[in-house]
Amino acid sequence: MNVSSVENRQSIIIVVGSVFLLSVSDAIIKAASAQISLWQLNVIRSLLAVVMLAALVLLRNGKDSLWPQSPGWATLRGLLLALMWIAFYAALPFITLTMAALAIYTTPLFITLFSSIYLKERITPRKWFSIVLGFAGVLVTLNPTADDFSSYALLPILAAILYALAAVVTKGKCADEDAMVLAMLMNLVLLASGLLGSLLIAMAGPLEPQQGQLRFLLGDWSYMQLADWTLMVLLAVLMVLVSTGIARAYQIGEPSIIGAFDYTYLVFAILWGVLVFEESLNARIVTGLVMILMSGFVLFKRPA
Repeated sequence: MNVSSVENRQSIIIVVGSVFLLSVSDAIIKAASAQISLWQLNVIRSLLAVVMLAALVLLRNGKDSLWPQSPGWATLRGLLLALMWIAFYAALPFITLTMAALAIYTTPLFITLFSSIYLKERITPRKWFSIVLGFAGVLVTLNPTADDFSSYALLPILAAILYALAAVVTKGKCADEDAMVLAMLMNLVLLASGLLGSLLIAMAGPLEPQQGQLRFLLGDWSYMQLADWTLMVLLAVLMVLVSTGIARAYQIGEPSIIGAFDYTYLVFAILWGVLVFEESLNARIVTGLVMILMSGFVLFKRPA
């Protein structure tokens, strides 16, 4: 892979903007998780996002541009990302947004490993130092040996592995695809997962609303008022921007560098955790966060 410094810088700007919007979306979903079903969210948000993306692609390039050049690889990428979203969102009712964000940001280590194996990307000592420093920061803040560690934090780590695989597929097999078409296909897979999940819960019998946090995973659809529909439209717009932006970033930049700057999501997620959910910060979390930010600056100073 030959990626210029300019392309890396462009992809860094795109991914930082995208993960900021992603953090806003995740905060909204966590706040609403007591009132809606994960599968209801996947169906309504993804349906709206698909319509928006299809309209944008049609207006820009015409109907022939709706079909991806490599349907198999594009579908695999969409499936990996859909499973990633399900795993990550399934953890949100049970752990803090800060904990979920820290757990999923084992992603850059997996991206680096998979990129070196499947894309033959050269991982320089400076890159390895950056990735290891960021991963160490995640371990410091996550503190998996602590008594308050939740096994639900393993779901975002699973999401991290799926995200890393999707990033490698994006760069290795879908680099020439339209980013909006990739985003549309991912939302189609999420839509299908929402319909399937809703059907299975309807057949098995949903949990009652008073059955707490599991309602987000196993509850029935909720009645939606105008404010709820407005929220879904907002989430769909955010999904369009995030999924298109991240797809484009991984198409033009080096996956290991983009993965390192994905870490900026942590700053935004922790900010929403403190301001919106009154989550507390301690010296360990701050220390780990500083390590994570430093790992990104190592690459930003002189992109490879």
